[in-house]
Amino acid sequence: VRSSRIAAGHGAKVALAESAMGGSTADGGFGGLGGTCVNVGCVPKKLMVYGSHYTHDVHDAKAYGWDIGAPSLNWQRFIENKNKEIARLNGIYERMLGNAGVEIMRGRATLVDAHTVEINGKKVTADKILVGVGGWPMKPEIPGGELAITSNEAFFLAERPERVIVVGGGYIAVEFAAIFNGYGSKVTQLYRGPMWLRGFDDDVRSHLVTEYKEVGIDVKMNSNIAKIEKVDGGLKATLEDGSTLEADVIMFATGRVPRTKNLGCEEAGVEMDGKGAIKVDEGFQTSVPSIYAVGDVIDRIQLTPVALAEGHCLADTLFGGKPRKTDYSDVPTAVFSQPPIGTVGLTEAQARDKYGDVHIYKTSFRAMKHTLTGRQEKTLMKLIVHPETDKVLGVHMVGADSGEIIQLAGVALKAGATKEHFDSTIGVHPTSAEEFVTMRTRWTPPSE
Repeated sequence: VRSSRIAAGHGAKVALAESAMGGSTADGGFGGLGGTCVNVGCVPKKLMVYGSHYTHDVHDAKAYGWDIGAPSLNWQRFIENKNKEIARLNGIYERMLGNAGVEIMRGRATLVDAHTVEINGKKVTADKILVGVGGWPMKPEIPGGELAITSNEAFFLAERPERVIVVGGGYIAVEFAAIFNGYGSKVTQLYRGPMWLRGFDDDVRSHLVTEYKEVGIDVKMNSNIAKIEKVDGGLKATLEDGSTLEADVIMFATGRVPRTKNLGCEEAGVEMDGKGAIKVDEGFQTSVPSIYAVGDVIDRIQLTPVALAEGHCLADTLFGGKPRKTDYSDVPTAVFSQPPIGTVGLTEAQARDKYGDVHIYKTSFRAMKHTLTGRQEKTLMKLIVHPETDKVLGVHMVGADSGEIIQLAGVALKAGATKEHFDSTIGVHPTSAEEFVTMRTRWTPPSE
């Protein structure tokens, strides 16, 4: 959508092919205008995060003088409201594209050759073709695997499940484990490795495990499902160690793959890697000079804002007379776990691997709100600093509003901020964020 709109704004004649309608039903395509993010990704996920947190708010209100009766959940009403919002957003995108002069062609496009796609049996030619089909959730091939769901189906569950098993250790898995837990489900989360959230800072990873166990999520590391069977009243999962668990819903969040199957890449001569991701150069050009690709389908950084930046850069380069490249350094991101994670820059392990010795500043505390509620939720904040240049290499946080806070931390890192810049900044009091500018004592590992 972004690339189409920007290209049209530069005067290009643009058509966009989309097969799914988005909105009130899964529609067989789990998509729509805006792609995964708007329809079965970050937007409805964030709405579910908001909704699942109200049980905490009702509980915490008592400490602040409010007597509120036990909440009653109407899951169907929430899903209907969520679907209406997604349909509204699809309408906004459709009008925005129309106003920009983009022609929307309803149907799935497949590549035919270097300048041709086929949409609903009709061949359409173009000077340049951009592939932005995104990714698709994968499920392991195990006996009974078809009985499980993925994040796609989780957005359209007719009822809130009483018992849920979430399989996976990435951001989608930890987010949905907290969502179901907040809505009142009994949640077990399984991860096949020793520690989830690979690629995140180790302190962040271990801190979140503690927080999840504190709120009653049964987190089981080094655990994986070998088979799934239907039983009276639900599903039975047999784990690789022979133990069993029963649930109403089993959700796999074990990764996503580029959605290139039956796309026509092979027929058009577009090269892919072993995972099905389309190979591109730094200008997003494929092995076929007239065909380009951006977003999750090229498997670089699977984040919506990164895909938007790639599409915008490509449109400016090809049609706007403003050639530029996408900068993948210091990309801030958030995981909407509960509590949420915000992170930008290098992890401690990455920084030590790159620079050797680094300076670490970190703190963990109970946020002011919970001094009354009695909730044991802890906030974690961490800075990683170059020992010679004093440049801040990484900023990491687990705690309320970390997604909002990390956005501006990303600006600071892009600007080359040093620890001295942080130290000389006046804190906003009383906030958790002020800890980032008041940490003065360097942390040293026990071995030092």
